[in-house]
Amino acid sequence: MSYWLVKSEPFKYSWNQFVIDKQTFWNGVRNYGARNNLKEMKKGDLVLFYHSNEGVEIVGIAKVIKEYYQDPTTEEEAWVVVDLKPQKKLKKAVTLAQVKADKRLENMALVRLGRLSVQPVTVEEWKIVMEMAGEK
Repeated sequence: MSYWLVKSEPFKYSWNQFVIDKQTFWNGVRNYGARNNLKEMKKGDLVLFYHSNEGVEIVGIAKVIKEYYQDPTTEEEAWVVVDLKPQKKLKKAVTLAQVKADKRLENMALVRLGRLSVQPVTVEEWKIVMEMAGEK
């Protein structure tokens, strides 16, 4: 299993809306690096859900329930989506400031590649974020 992080601006698509919807396809990715990460996601992988621009915090965990396919919102073949399902809201949201303040996470893509909307997360980074969130 691999771990990932996806970003969404809450006014466009929030964690609360995601929970109401029960699942979604992750569309709108128009960056080749982020697109390549979508293509690497496998069914069952876990995903950190991050509110960007407002809130700037990791708020929940999602699961990949369908691997990549053509983005239905565009006819351009270059772009793909995956289907995600919410798993749980974190006990405590983990802010970007907290992530940046933890030296163990200095190489995390969230710190190094701030604008990338779909990012890999290492096993060690996942464990640290879960610890920070009060999760087991």
